[in-house]
Amino acid sequence: MEAHSTSDRQATTQLDRDERPWLRHYAAGTPATLTYPETTIPDLLRETARRHPAHPAVVYYGRSIDYRELDVLSSRFANRLIEHGLQPGDRVLVVLPNVPQYVIAHFGILKAGGVVAALSPLLVEREIALLAEDSGARIIVVLDRMWEKVRPIVERGEVDLAIVTGAQDYLPPVKRLLFPLKYRNDLVRVPHEPERGVVQFRRFISGGDAADPQVARQPADIAAFQYTGGTTGLPKAAVLTHRNLVANMLQCRAWVTEAQEAGEVILGIMPFFHAYGVSLSLHLGVYLAATSVLVPRFDLADVMRTVEEHRPTLLPGVPTLYSAIIRAAENNPKRQAALRSIRYCISGGAPLPLQVQEQFEAVTGGRLVEGYGLSEASPVTHANPLDGRARNGTIGLPLPDTEARIVDVETREPVPVGERGELAIRGPQVMQGYWHRPDETAAVLSADGWLYTGDVAVMDEDGFFRIVDRLKDVIITAGENIYPREVEEVLYAHPKVQDAAVVGVPHPSGGQIAKAYIVVKPGETLDRRELLAFCNERLAKFKAPRQFEFRESLPKSATGKVLRRELVAAPEPSSAEAEGGAEPPEEAP
Repeated sequence: MEAHSTSDRQATTQLDRDERPWLRHYAAGTPATLTYPETTIPDLLRETARRHPAHPAVVYYGRSIDYRELDVLSSRFANRLIEHGLQPGDRVLVVLPNVPQYVIAHFGILKAGGVVAALSPLLVEREIALLAEDSGARIIVVLDRMWEKVRPIVERGEVDLAIVTGAQDYLPPVKRLLFPLKYRNDLVRVPHEPERGVVQFRRFISGGDAADPQVARQPADIAAFQYTGGTTGLPKAAVLTHRNLVANMLQCRAWVTEAQEAGEVILGIMPFFHAYGVSLSLHLGVYLAATSVLVPRFDLADVMRTVEEHRPTLLPGVPTLYSAIIRAAENNPKRQAALRSIRYCISGGAPLPLQVQEQFEAVTGGRLVEGYGLSEASPVTHANPLDGRARNGTIGLPLPDTEARIVDVETREPVPVGERGELAIRGPQVMQGYWHRPDETAAVLSADGWLYTGDVAVMDEDGFFRIVDRLKDVIITAGENIYPREVEEVLYAHPKVQDAAVVGVPHPSGGQIAKAYIVVKPGETLDRRELLAFCNERLAKFKAPRQFEFRESLPKSATGKVLRRELVAAPEPSSAEAEGGAEPPEEAP
């Protein structure tokens, strides 16, 4: 299971290092290039189960499933899918939070030669139906609380089989008995009617053959449809092969150089339906023979109890998670002591404020660094070194075997070091394209493998990359470009600001102005005048927000990313709102 290349492959030429300055800043033990075995994701589970059969793979509120049992359960699930007509390449929708059934279904689908199309449990009936049609999936695995959203789809014949499960299905026996009493208002009675295409997960899996399915699986086979957020219309499915996913998992493994096989505990709080969660928590966890402690939903008190009980060592997450943990541990020595187990955290999904990084590292004694990825790249492409040389405000360095460059937005020709442009990436983790969308694939993926991310970035002379903003989010004021991320970083530096987002809003004189949405820290007071003065001291005057709106919270995705589009599309006037006047943008100098 060794991922590192041999010493002769680690030795790169000086020319290579000049072309890829980031190689000079890799942590000791991280090679420039890796050897990628011809294997698949289910093969990783089988190998780990062989080497560490009795080691806990998944822990869920007191229920522990070891690697041998996980291997058997996923094989049972796979064989039952095959009995119900699943053919290699068929897609299966998985609409579950982080529960053991997700892990079983994920590996079971892949063992059967199927394709995992994971969706957020927050979707509504219409969205699920559209994605079932888009993917061509005829089987869906779904949480019982979502049954009413799926039932009409089943009744209309849009899927042939719905496998329904409850959050309580894999609890320990006593907790499972008590679950109906504690959550009586949330219980949903789901029928088990195979003749109508509705089956309950535990009854479905119980009759499956425990032997590994005799299905030929190749690294080039499609493993996942990773649906992107989608800025307009229907989200697109990034097509990822086993080779893509294995490569990215090995790249991440090479970055966390000191991680110990069968010695790590991962807090599995990032949703597995998201590429970041499935790659860093699930796939890397299985490869490391780590124990993944599942957290199906974010409840801060529950998260802290889980940390105290299981002492995680790895915590992939987003800035809002780390910020919440810091607040929860404040003035609480017991929680602070529990957090000292955390050694490594790679933050994604949003910029990592310096204050959050410093406070989290002070509390835990571990490393918290910012990384970067996107669904189209399996997803991780960059991360800061974990050896203490991270540079805050950057997404770090490209992972092994990942090429990255900054190109002109119009011509896509490389620009000089230090200039802004679009970030382009090439590597073994890059997708095959978008499912049934050749024009959209051609727009972002070149014939020679370069993926154009749509992110505006800068690379410095040492090869550290910094995201400036999304191309579509740039605000143009009187001919000047304002990058929301730059303004947000200034707002986050204000000691009274807990959350901030900057968007462009239309102005009567034409063009746009910058508007900031602010969440003030509990117990603090803040007004527009104070914030504007703070911004004017740190930004060119044309970059400072002209409007401010104070809110109790900001809309966020399941991964903690602020949804700027929702702020613009659905204004929410607040009693604490304070806006600037309607003065027109200043002329550019």
